[in-house]
Amino acid sequence: MQMPLFHDMFALTLPVVEKVLRPIVVYFFLIAGLRLAGKRELAQLNTFDLVVLLTISNTVQNAIIGEDNSVTGGMIGAATLLLVNYVVVRFLYSHESIDRLIEGDPDVLVENGQVCHDALTKNLITHSELSTACHKQGLASLDEVERAILEPGGTIAFFAKKPTPEAERHAEVMARLDRIAARLEALRA
Repeated sequence: MQMPLFHDMFALTLPVVEKVLRPIVVYFFLIAGLRLAGKRELAQLNTFDLVVLLTISNTVQNAIIGEDNSVTGGMIGAATLLLVNYVVVRFLYSHESIDRLIEGDPDVLVENGQVCHDALTKNLITHSELSTACHKQGLASLDEVERAILEPGGTIAFFAKKPTPEAERHAEVMARLDRIAARLEALRA
């Protein structure tokens, strides 16, 4: 007797309970692993960080699906991951202290225009990587940065230096003097 054409596509080779438990275990393992690896992995500051994140998915693929390559098994695994993430995100939203424990706190990388070398060392971020991230935010150099924060999610937020009120007044006075000088020159001519 011949099997239906698409039987292997939908037939589960593992019990449904195992198909549900596998993604849950891997999900929590990855959360813990990425937390221990630090914010740098999420920031993807260089090629190595990106390669690690890309290969993690392939590395844990078999742990999630087991020996079941069916569409049904994949859908159960994906639905489990989405559901677990939905529950975890909703739970952490209403439990800020637990969220902070899992996510961590932000790290200040630049304060008052000065690079915090201890924070860079702690997060294994080179001066060059910080400069590159600064450029991606549209700033020409770190000299333009008043403050930079490595957020728990891995993004670096840069805050540009703002001119002081004295500097703004000085620039305004100089601009007026330049206009007056230009008018005087025009009158002399």
